[in-house]
Amino acid sequence: MLNRIWIMAGVLGVLMNPGLRAETETNARTIPRALPAHPGNIFLAGEQVVVAAPPQAPQAWRAVDYEGTTVAQGRLDEDGRARLGKLPVGYYELLSGAGTGTNRVTLGVVEPLRAPTPLSSPIAVDVALAWFFTKERMAAPANLCALAGINWVRDRLLWSELEPRRGEFAASTRYDTSAEVQVAAGLRVLQVGHVSAPWANGNTKRFPLDLRDIYRFYREMAHRWQGKVGAIEPWNEADIAMFGGHTGSEMASLQKAAYLGLKAGNPKLIACENVFAIHRAATLRDFDANEAGPYFDTFNLHCYEPLQGYPKAYADFRAVSAGKPLWVTETSVRVKWQGDEHLREPCAEDLRLQSERVTKTYALALHQGAAEVFYFMLPHYSEGTVQFGLLHADLTPRPGYLALAAVGRLLADAKPLGRLALPDAAGQAYFFAAKPDGHAADVMVAWAQQETSLELPKAPKACFDHLGRPRPVEGKTLKVGPAPVYAVLAKHAHPALTPPPKPAKLLTGKPGPVVLQALLPEEDVVVDKSAYTLAGLKSNKVPVFLYNFGDRKAEGCLKASGPDGWRITLPETAEIGPGERKELTLELNCGNTNAWAEGRVRISGDFGAGGKPVLALQFVPAAK
Repeated sequence: MLNRIWIMAGVLGVLMNPGLRAETETNARTIPRALPAHPGNIFLAGEQVVVAAPPQAPQAWRAVDYEGTTVAQGRLDEDGRARLGKLPVGYYELLSGAGTGTNRVTLGVVEPLRAPTPLSSPIAVDVALAWFFTKERMAAPANLCALAGINWVRDRLLWSELEPRRGEFAASTRYDTSAEVQVAAGLRVLQVGHVSAPWANGNTKRFPLDLRDIYRFYREMAHRWQGKVGAIEPWNEADIAMFGGHTGSEMASLQKAAYLGLKAGNPKLIACENVFAIHRAATLRDFDANEAGPYFDTFNLHCYEPLQGYPKAYADFRAVSAGKPLWVTETSVRVKWQGDEHLREPCAEDLRLQSERVTKTYALALHQGAAEVFYFMLPHYSEGTVQFGLLHADLTPRPGYLALAAVGRLLADAKPLGRLALPDAAGQAYFFAAKPDGHAADVMVAWAQQETSLELPKAPKACFDHLGRPRPVEGKTLKVGPAPVYAVLAKHAHPALTPPPKPAKLLTGKPGPVVLQALLPEEDVVVDKSAYTLAGLKSNKVPVFLYNFGDRKAEGCLKASGPDGWRITLPETAEIGPGERKELTLELNCGNTNAWAEGRVRISGDFGAGGKPVLALQFVPAAK
């Protein structure tokens, strides 16, 4: 969830719709090569593997593979390096002495890409480059992403660093540098903000009080980062307390203002929906009721559900997505670290589990229709006892990085074809139309609770394990177990499949410059119900603000409705100049508190060319 990264930041100082294209797609993408220094001990197959041992390490060393089998041994050179020769694709450990703690170094060999990663590939990863790495260290993790076949990377920003005072923007920041470095590595960049600048709201976890501030900020950023940042999420996880605990209504109002600002700054930018942290039905219903669909190009969500919970979660998100492409900008299944708090390293069994879950997470999300899937996350990062990172702090790999590289290569440009149940309900196989190594093929990803066999209509062209290591092809029968396996098939050579879920119907509608916002005290928010408390037996005055983000004066009418028996008062007409913010008073009287459990008030307007703004507010009775 990245619940504490925004605090750390202060310390550390395509698409399914062909019409949506970021400017960076016009840039030529080439096949990446490893940097000369091989940061993180990542090598390409065919290269000589030379690895520095830890300081004071004994001279004798041996290297073991993923299964613990010794693959090389020898003595260190005078410069403290071990020369392992050429190794096949896989995860390895260099052991010296007892082979634990500082006497253990990890390394990886990945298959070099045979073709540039497609600009429409759904394989992405969360890197937070600007927050985790100094400017001097940014090139290395960016290169590791490119070698793994990553298309999009997710970064992080702090509003207050870019705009320290209202209207005053910093000339150059780490966010500008991180964007440049990642684009230079051939990656596409998604940026996201987490908190308000203090001058926009003293409670920085909450949205800015005046939506014109978020409009102007993102208008400036979209213009500034043309050709560098291809997509922006206006806020991260606003539906949980760590990032404000906002209602779906508040998220919709912010989305409308941010979208208009982003498009004003760069019409070609992909304006993402401010992403949901969790699968909460009340928030999704509340957001949907506010008709924000025309104000985002992609519907963004985070998924930390158990794997068996994916179908229900994705179905609920799809239902309120307005038919826009689903971008899953954080997803993983957690493993915990043990032992040394400095290392925060999972045990060997959990490292294997983490690597297997990388493959399963991508396959399941893609089957559910995700257009982009960002694994959380690449760098070494833990929350509490959970270790998320696929790399160590020194960039050396955990096995999960090798699994990521296999996904990036073998599921490049993957589109779901369907699934197949394995015999005796032992497991599942998922099929995709993809471009492994640049060649169109059908690719199967399969796993089972226990060892079983799957017979395919034709023998696969190639098979790989979840780390991308080749497996022998033995006719049409494939052995499948708990660790996922890949089979590359000829086009249309798959068996009959259960089709993937259908995407939601694309809703029509155009964004308008007139936007409505309710601004109630934070103490009135009931996050779990995505509602506000309302007192009974008296009149309640709710401040509602009308905005005009257009360049012309707007005049129109407003209408408010609510539950039967409620008395609702709101001005019936309004006019508002360009760039203006006007306060209106919504007066509500819901009668006896005991007579209702919840109620929704809907405000709709018609401002001609200014659009038809909608604001829906959910209320629950205040505690006596």
